[in-house]
Amino acid sequence: MSKVHVAAAIIQRAGSVFAAHRTASQCGPGWEFPGGRVEEDETSEQAVRREIAEELGARLATTWLLDTVSYDYPTFELEMDCFVCELAKGESLTLSEHDEGRWVGRDELFGLEWLPADRKVARILGMFWDQIFAAQHL
Repeated sequence: MSKVHVAAAIIQRAGSVFAAHRTASQCGPGWEFPGGRVEEDETSEQAVRREIAEELGARLATTWLLDTVSYDYPTFELEMDCFVCELAKGESLTLSEHDEGRWVGRDELFGLEWLPADRKVARILGMFWDQIFAAQHL
C-alpha cells in the first residue's frame, strides 16, 4: 500500500475554523481541512502554505503543528500533518478546488460529514478547543 504525506490547515478566525467540501476525492465526497501533498523538497509547513495559496488564494500568517494523524484508506495510507493557522492580515478565502466552504464553531464540528482522517482532527478540536485556540498559541 502506498503512503501519502499531506499537510492540512486548521484555519481559525473569530471562534470558528474553516471547513472545505469536496464532491470528488479518492475517498469520496466529504468535508476536510484544506491542504494537500507535501512535495519532495519541502517541509510540511511550506506545503500547507503553498497549498492554501493554490487552493484558497490566501496567505497564512501563523502556523503551528497540532498533530500528525495517520489513517489507512482502502488503497493508500495517509499521514497528515495538521497545522493550526491564521490568515495573514487582509486575506480572504476563494474556493478553487472545493465546491463549498464554511466557517464552523465548536458546536458545529460534528454536524459535518468529514472525510475519515479529518474526523480524527475534528474530534481533537472538539475535545481541546479552548486549549488549542488559546491566545498564547496565536
